[in-house]
Amino acid sequence: MPFLSVNGRRLEIERIAGHTPDAPTLVFLHEGLGSIALWRDFPARVAAATGCAALIYSRYGYGRSQGLAAPREVGYMHEEALETLPPLLAALDIAAPILIGHSDGASIALIHAADGRWKVRGLILEAPHVFVEDVTVVSIAEAKEAWHKTDLRQRLSRYHADVDGAFMGWNDIWLHPDFRTWNIEAVLPQIACPVLVIQGVDDEYGTPAQLAAIETQVAGPVESVLLPECKHSPHRDQPEKTLEAMARFVAARGR
Repeated sequence: MPFLSVNGRRLEIERIAGHTPDAPTLVFLHEGLGSIALWRDFPARVAAATGCAALIYSRYGYGRSQGLAAPREVGYMHEEALETLPPLLAALDIAAPILIGHSDGASIALIHAADGRWKVRGLILEAPHVFVEDVTVVSIAEAKEAWHKTDLRQRLSRYHADVDGAFMGWNDIWLHPDFRTWNIEAVLPQIACPVLVIQGVDDEYGTPAQLAAIETQVAGPVESVLLPECKHSPHRDQPEKTLEAMARFVAARGR
């Protein structure tokens, strides 16, 4: 994978060429334990189905990107959305993208679009978080237990060069008492671009209350898809239905 330095940090990136002239670029923002590798072939499938070019990258502390030098703070998603993503897109000459965010990545996409300094063609959000729910904290606490008692660390080590930093950086901040009041609902009315939200009925990290908050507070049009037999990762649990919904949304955005 190639690398790019952003704000003095080395980030792992992957680019997929598009075949439809003037189509928007799709920018994939991974989940709290994600990376380029954990998306597997899904970004390539979305790019092929839409004709769009795509950018996938591993955020600081994940994948083969530079490892964390210090614990994450409560505002880490705002930092990514407002301080890292803009210069990354500028360095790669990507303007007016469609952001495809999963979990933490979806929250980052919302924050970035709400700021208003950078044009965003649309948002596709998988299992977004706009506030902290009890079910989220319980599931993250269970993940910590699995980290210590199962082969979770070994399995994640295939996707992260610094697997301890990737896991604990995510787990520690979400379980920190100060994080219980994290809430980005105040930025939702500032989002005017079209939004597609996809969530699994059986999502162990969030409830449909997250969708309802986005549907009722975002200024632009919002389409929601609630998928049965689907947990926290629609693109892995229901890939065909997720791909179909994303491709339809992208096609409606035009050129």
